[in-house]
Amino acid sequence: MGPSAEPSQLEERASIQLPPRSYAAAVDPDVTPGRDGADGDGSVSSDELTGGELNDGCLGSSRERERSFGPQVNRTADDGKAVVFQKYGEGEQNGLASVKPTDDYETALRHGDKGRPRPHQAGERGELVSGRRAGSGWERSGIRWAPLNVPLKRRLQTLTVLLHTLSIVLSLTIFFFLCAIPLLWPIIVPYLIYILFSRAGVDGSLALRSERFRRSPVWSLFASYFPARLHRSAELPPTRKYIFGYHPHGIISHGAFAAFATEALGFGQLFPGITNTLLTLDSNFRIPLYRDYALRMGVASVSRESCENILSRGGPNGEGMGRAITIVVGGARESLDAHPHSLRLVLRSRKGFVKLAVRTGADLVPVLAFGENELYDQYRAIEHPRIHQAQLFVKKLLGFTIPLFHARGVFNYDVGMMPYRRPINVVVGRPITVQKKERPEEAYIDELHTRYVSELKKIWDDWKDIFAKERVTEMEIVD
Repeated sequence: MGPSAEPSQLEERASIQLPPRSYAAAVDPDVTPGRDGADGDGSVSSDELTGGELNDGCLGSSRERERSFGPQVNRTADDGKAVVFQKYGEGEQNGLASVKPTDDYETALRHGDKGRPRPHQAGERGELVSGRRAGSGWERSGIRWAPLNVPLKRRLQTLTVLLHTLSIVLSLTIFFFLCAIPLLWPIIVPYLIYILFSRAGVDGSLALRSERFRRSPVWSLFASYFPARLHRSAELPPTRKYIFGYHPHGIISHGAFAAFATEALGFGQLFPGITNTLLTLDSNFRIPLYRDYALRMGVASVSRESCENILSRGGPNGEGMGRAITIVVGGARESLDAHPHSLRLVLRSRKGFVKLAVRTGADLVPVLAFGENELYDQYRAIEHPRIHQAQLFVKKLLGFTIPLFHARGVFNYDVGMMPYRRPINVVVGRPITVQKKERPEEAYIDELHTRYVSELKKIWDDWKDIFAKERVTEMEIVD
């Protein structure tokens, strides 16, 4: 193409109503294409354009206002970025103005310049103030739900613990359902009479105990839920009889069940030749179906008669040699003090199990379960004194109490009656040799009790930094 016939001078182009050939000519009429600072195509890069402060809507300096057209570029934003401001046409009223900012300035306009307010321009949408976003509270919920891709092993662990925790409720539910079937009444009525007069829980024969049931792989799932481990401090010869004192009671004593009512933790391997029986309330053996479940596990009544029968019958010599019983010494009273990261043992005035050991000639073996109190949370007596008094009244009236506790659920990790997945380490201490006496002196009972407490404290001191790292208090012995 040949050279353009259009005039290049600013005045000549304005006389025929043509815009300037370039931004540079609009800024400085003396600038012509091809000069230093101008591109060959008649344009000037924005990096080369600098000037004073930009005022939107301003048509230029007094020098430019005298012209009938022409943009003003001697304006910059507050951050020093050059902005091209161009006006076309004649006069201030009829002219058209356009702004060509730099690329980063456009980005600042799109995302909003939070550093300074900017005026609204024609056709620009104003700012909106929004209300709260519906449903945002659920995103911040304190309940953590279990994912759907939980491994099968963990699901089976949860199911096993759930069934054992609800074993009494499930037994009663199934029994009442069976009672609703008249065809089963000829079986149910004799069964109830048998329960009423049965002495299977106190006779000490352990006739219904099933080693096959105790060694079932189901209990391995139960113990690995937490997980639970059994540790021994010393070997126990099978030529003696023993009373294991389990501490603390916790809420449901899951550690005692896993360690001494099943073979999931390898009690038979750690203490070969010893038959251990976990003891529970005598009233549990009056609950239909549940009593049969407990007897198959080798559980017996905690009554005095039951303890003496177990420790004086059976074994190689027929007098209880190689037998042992496990007593949760603190009982229901101690369950009210079962708070995580603390250990309060109701033991100072509990000497009945020591007297039992002297009468039967059984050695005392202290057992401390680290982590038993961490399985549940419950209301504290200091914060709710009236609830605590009501619990003590129920305990005095019925022989047991109902702690107001909570933990996790089946499908969540924060709300429910399932125990938390927290490790339990059951440490069996060294045995305290006891001499059999029909009528033991009170001084001898106190001596054995003192030695027992001392060995229990030694277990705590030796292993608290390994199994109770998150403790907030030390072990406390209370009445």
